[in-house]
Amino acid sequence: MRNYHLLPSARGDLLAKLGRHAEARTEFERAASLTRNERERTLLLGRARDIGT
Repeated sequence: MRNYHLLPSARGDLLAKLGRHAEARTEFERAASLTRNERERTLLLGRARDIGT
């Protein structure tokens, strides 16, 4: 599970909903670094960039 990108992605989503934006951004960036799929990486980095706006 350590290298499973969906876990930090889901955690990032929950943290964002709680208003914990800095932590959520970190989790989305971590998820992006773990995925091999370029489309998912782009989506996750976009979520990290746009968090809290």
